Amino acid sequence: MGDISHDLTTLVKQELELARTELKAEAGRAGKGAGMLGGAGVAALLTAILASFALSYLLDNWMPVELAFLITTVLWAIVAAVLASRGRAELKKSNPQLPKTQQTLKEDAAWVRAQKN
Repeated sequence: MGDISHDLTTLVKQELELARTELKAEAGRAGKGAGMLGGAGVAALLTAILASFALSYLLDNWMPVELAFLITTVLWAIVAAVLASRGRAELKKSNPQLPKTQQTLKEDAAWVRAQKN
């Protein structure tokens, strides 16, 4: 019985270590990607502001300036809606469930049940 208790303790420690390793790897990838997206977002924002003014002043040649800026604003609202929808879909695809850890926990539970018999 003492051996089983010791083995079970070791097993739990190993499972926790595996879970921590998996979480650390996932968090590292997510952090790196988020940082790059943040930098790209700042650059895109500056580009969008300048492009919006350019488009609005270009449209101003054919219509009142108020209407030109309104059209530009509506275009950006559409872009924001599409990006929000795609971003939400990508977040739903992420897998925070640690599949390797879950599988080894199932195997460990089966091993413990076999040791009791």
